[in-house]
Amino acid sequence: MKHAQNLYSSRTADKFVLRLPEGMRDRVAEVARQHHRSMNSEIINRLEQSLSIDLPESDASSITLDSNKLSHHERELLLRFRQLTQRQQNALVALIAQEAPNNDAE
Repeated sequence: MKHAQNLYSSRTADKFVLRLPEGMRDRVAEVARQHHRSMNSEIINRLEQSLSIDLPESDASSITLDSNKLSHHERELLLRFRQLTQRQQNALVALIAQEAPNNDAE
């Protein structure tokens, strides 16, 4: 499945006028600044995350940030992982799996 990011170009992209509730534009702008993204990229990223069905329920999507099983660092890592696009998440998981040392050999 190809993601919108692979085919995205500002010249060829579908354009859609969106009406936001009062104050939401400012909230989106602030979050986008925090993530060093444009507002458009932030909105696309969040839409991709909410529309994504690629990860099985047993993966990181089913772990809650308030779980007692997670340390502070694990919560932070999970939060940052969830801010990635689905494509970025898949690439990171593949890279980790590829680079993971074989503990069975020890």
